[in-house]
Amino acid sequence: MPFRRSLSLPIILAIVMIALLGVLSVGWVLLNVFGALQARQHPGLYWTLLTIGSLFMILLLAGTITYLILSIKAINLSHRQSNFIDSVTHELKSPLASMKLYLQTLSRHHVSETEQADFYRSMLDDLDRLNRLINQLLDAGRVDAQSPPDSLENVDLGELLPQCAATVCQSYRVPAETVRCDVSPCVIPARRSDLDVIFRNLIDNAVKYAGKPPQVEVSLHAGQKHYVMVQVADNGRGIPFPHRRKIFGRFVRLGSELEREKPGTGLGLFIVRTLVHRLHGRIRVRDRKNVGGTVFEVQLPVPVNKSKKQNGENDE
Repeated sequence: MPFRRSLSLPIILAIVMIALLGVLSVGWVLLNVFGALQARQHPGLYWTLLTIGSLFMILLLAGTITYLILSIKAINLSHRQSNFIDSVTHELKSPLASMKLYLQTLSRHHVSETEQADFYRSMLDDLDRLNRLINQLLDAGRVDAQSPPDSLENVDLGELLPQCAATVCQSYRVPAETVRCDVSPCVIPARRSDLDVIFRNLIDNAVKYAGKPPQVEVSLHAGQKHYVMVQVADNGRGIPFPHRRKIFGRFVRLGSELEREKPGTGLGLFIVRTLVHRLHGRIRVRDRKNVGGTVFEVQLPVPVNKSKKQNGENDE
């Protein structure tokens, strides 16, 4: 659907430009043929036609520039889609090939109980990897669908964030202390599944790209103007400033697919940004001071009556 929408505008623009070029060509011929005569008899008409022709020329030039920009964006989108296909193919083939090798070894050779346990654990890891990939593709498919207003519920971020952190730690087989949560009760109206997708993706990225040993911090505190701020910080290499807006695009992954060390599809942050904007919130990226790494900041609105009530309870 988004790709079809991206193609409709260049097609309409091309048709308009062709029509403008035809009108401009005919008008230019008529102006040259009858220009001298009309200039003597009706000088006002001559200058009016010349002004209209110049305006059409400016519109044609602006349309050409716009068409060039849209063409460059379409080429970049095609390149990102190619990278996406490469990454998904790799994400599907690698765990499948690994599980096939383990199953063939178990069926053809006698292995010890310890080796069997290692094989089963590795196959479960491969299945988790496939499950994450499928869930991300399903999330990307439903992210364009608007949720009805009556599907909102009151969700406690202070309860949700530690659950997301525990799920990610279990998925990556890292200690629960890898993700440190500094949260307090805070209720906002939203779909719980949307919030789960947002913060599970952010914490997943933080653990995936963190340093060694990985250190991830998740904090929650009240912001200004009835906003709540959630920060997810890691101790990784960070994201260069010129790329901080690009990473939220669809299929965008930094670097080349052939040289990539970490698995992924380039859809996680696109899903996060889309869902955050749907909740009328904001997301930004900045450097982590002192330790180094990246901090993702998510601002989500809190209803005025709820924020006042919470403030009143805190005062008591």
